[in-house]
Amino acid sequence: MIQISLCMIVKNEEKVLRRCLDSYQELMDEIIIVDTGSADSTKAIAAQYTDKVYEFPWRKDFAAARNYAFSKATKDYIFSADADEVLDDDNKARFRALKENLDSQIEIVQMKYGNQLSFGTVYNYDEEYRPKLFKRLRQFVWTNPIHEQVILSPVVYDSDIVITHKPHDSHAKRDFETFLYHIEQGMHLNKHLIGMYARELFISGDAEDFGKSRPYFEQLTMDTACEQEALHQACVVLTRACRLERDTVGMFKYAMKAMALEECSEVCVELGHFYEEAKDFDEAVIWYYNGAFETEPQMKLACKTQDAIEGLVSCYEKLGMAEQAEEYRKLL
Repeated sequence: MIQISLCMIVKNEEKVLRRCLDSYQELMDEIIIVDTGSADSTKAIAAQYTDKVYEFPWRKDFAAARNYAFSKATKDYIFSADADEVLDDDNKARFRALKENLDSQIEIVQMKYGNQLSFGTVYNYDEEYRPKLFKRLRQFVWTNPIHEQVILSPVVYDSDIVITHKPHDSHAKRDFETFLYHIEQGMHLNKHLIGMYARELFISGDAEDFGKSRPYFEQLTMDTACEQEALHQACVVLTRACRLERDTVGMFKYAMKAMALEECSEVCVELGHFYEEAKDFDEAVIWYYNGAFETEPQMKLACKTQDAIEGLVSCYEKLGMAEQAEEYRKLL
């Protein structure tokens, strides 16, 4: 049977940390908790479960904090957890079976991260595989009897374990602050981070967040090396940012650029909002309908399944067309 080190980074997690540790404690052989500056009872709660509680000065770098936590691990494998996770009894049994039977050649175990859509996270799906269990020390092995090579790709196993995500509040403001900090420091956001920033804005951002992001995304649209997917995401974000700032010229500029690259529900819904606010309800209906039934969302699933439908209901009610409004309300 393998032995596992649980590694966590935490900050002000007193509302959920005990629930998380109660969930994982019996499955772990070592618990390592790295606190990045809590002002509540997080560290005191952690100390009830382990004597391996460390402090790491927060420098707006989650990777650095996780690397520090991993450096303290001593067991065969490292399980990386967040404080707002929970493992139910069925999945505890699956985890225990995995621990008892895991082939030592496997270097990464992926587990499903569930309950995503209930809490406004940056994902458009309720479950997704994430790497969660990592072999601490990797052994390099030669393969092929001739023209031998070292195996470089890790051996990954997709398990049937589902971890439930149950945050007590949104971390969006913290994330937006972190994005802006690193942008101001001159960091180049890669394709993955651009997509994460854009999605989180659409799912959790307010007018202030969009306004603060506008200079970065405008700069991105002028970068000739920008990939098409990132360019499209930037134009969609800017369409909303401009609408919220009542910059009509800017809104149509970026909406047209976005739609030229790829039609999407998000831009249709923004145009629906624009015409509804202008009291042109007939035109708003056209765009809300396109958002719901003629296009697909790129960043926020609810643009198609909720926002566009709610827009149709609202406009038909304002047009005095109660029957049509009720038909669309049934889709919510």
